[in-house]
Amino acid sequence: GMSIAVLGPTFPNLAANVGKNVSDIYYIFVGRSLGYLGGSVIGGVLFDCMNASLLLALSMVATTVGLYGIPWCKDSLLLTALMSVIGGSMGILDTGGNVLALNTWGAEAGPHMQALHFSFAVGAFVAPILAKMALGGSESKELPVVEKTNQSVLKSVPTASAASATPALQDHLEEDFLWSYVVIGTYLLLVSLFLFVLYSKGSSARDKSKTSLQKDKLAKYHCALIGLLFIFFLFYVGAEVTYGSYVFTYAVVFAEMKESEAAALNSVFWGTFAACRGLAIFGAAFLYPGTMITLSLAASAVSSSALAFFAHYRASLWGGTAVYGASMASVFPSGISWIEQYTVVEGKSASLFVVGAALGEMCIPDVVGYLQGRFHHIPVVMYAAFVSSVMTVVLFPVMYKLATSPRENDLKEVSDIETQKALLSNSRLTEDEE
Repeated sequence: GMSIAVLGPTFPNLAANVGKNVSDIYYIFVGRSLGYLGGSVIGGVLFDCMNASLLLALSMVATTVGLYGIPWCKDSLLLTALMSVIGGSMGILDTGGNVLALNTWGAEAGPHMQALHFSFAVGAFVAPILAKMALGGSESKELPVVEKTNQSVLKSVPTASAASATPALQDHLEEDFLWSYVVIGTYLLLVSLFLFVLYSKGSSARDKSKTSLQKDKLAKYHCALIGLLFIFFLFYVGAEVTYGSYVFTYAVVFAEMKESEAAALNSVFWGTFAACRGLAIFGAAFLYPGTMITLSLAASAVSSSALAFFAHYRASLWGGTAVYGASMASVFPSGISWIEQYTVVEGKSASLFVVGAALGEMCIPDVVGYLQGRFHHIPVVMYAAFVSSVMTVVLFPVMYKLATSPRENDLKEVSDIETQKALLSNSRLTEDEE
C-alpha cells in the first residue's frame, strides 16, 4: 500500500529528477501497470511450484531495490523500468498473499483475509502523510512569495528549468524526497527478513497446500466460476478506482463545489472505505463471506442509484458517497474467501482474480475519462458506478447457482445413502413380520 501510494504526492519531484514536466512522464504509470499484470500472471505460476514464503520475501526485496533506486534515477526510461519492477513485485505479492492466507487458515481465513486487505488501505493512507512530512518543509521554502492560486501552483511544479535555477534548494528537496522512499524501502526489507526466517525454519506451507488440494474437490463448474469471478472483480475494482479518481472533478464541475469541499467529499469516500474494511475484520468472524457480499452489493446498488439519479441533491451526494465507499470495502477479500468454500483456489486462479482487478483499474477509468470528454454535460462517472453495480448484482447470483450445483460424485453418494436407508428399512419390516 505504501509503495504504491507514495508515487502520487512525489510525482512532481520524480518529474524534476529526470528533467521532465509532469505531463511528459505519464508512461511510468503504464509501466507499473504492465509490470503488475505480468507479476500477477507469473506469481500465479510460481506459487504452484515453489515455497510461498521464499517467493514473497524475494518479491519484497525486489520492491526494496526499486524504491531505493528511484530517487537517484535521472533517466525517464530507467525510471519506467524501476516502476515496472515494483509493479511486478506488487502483482506477485497480491497474488501470493491471498493464496498464502487461504492455505494457512483454510475455511477460517475470512477475518485474516479482511485484515490482509485492510493493511493495504492503511499503507495507502500512511504513504501520502509520510511524503507530505518529507516534502512539506522544502515546499514552504520554495514558494514563499507565490500567490496561492491554482495557476500559480501549477506553474510552481518543479521542472528541469526550475531545478537548474535553484540548485541549492533542489539539493535540499532531493534529500527530503529521498527520505520517504528510503523509509518505505527499509520497512519492506525488514518484513522480508521475517519471511526469510520462516523459509529457513522449514515453512511447509506449500506441502500443506498440496495435501489440502488432494483432499478438496473442484466445483462442478470450476472454470466458469473462476471466469465469472474474474469479470466480477474487473467491474468491482474498476468502479472503486473510477469513483475515487473522478468524484473530485464531478463535485467541482457538476455540483459546483469549492475545491476544499470537493476534496472533503473525496476524503469521505476513501475514509468510509478504509474504516469499513477495518470493521470487516470483526464482521468476518460472525458472518459468512456470502452474507457479507450480499450486504455489500445491496448497499452498493442503493447508493449508486442515489448517485446516478439524485446526486443533484447535496444530501444524496454526500450520503451516497459515504455508503458507496463503505459498500466497496469488503467485497474483494470476501469474494476470495467465498469462492474458496466451493472450489480449490490455486496460485493460477488467484492470479486471474488479481489480473481481473488490475484490468478493471486500468480500463474502466480510461473509458469513463474518454466518454466524459466526449459528453461534457453528462455525469458519466455516476452512471458508470450504477452500471458496474448492476453488473456485480447480476453476476453474484449466477456464481452462487454454479457454486452450489451438486457434483456427480455427490449425487452418487446421496443415492447410495438413500439405497442403504431403504435396505435397512426393508430389513426391519421383514424382522417385524417374522
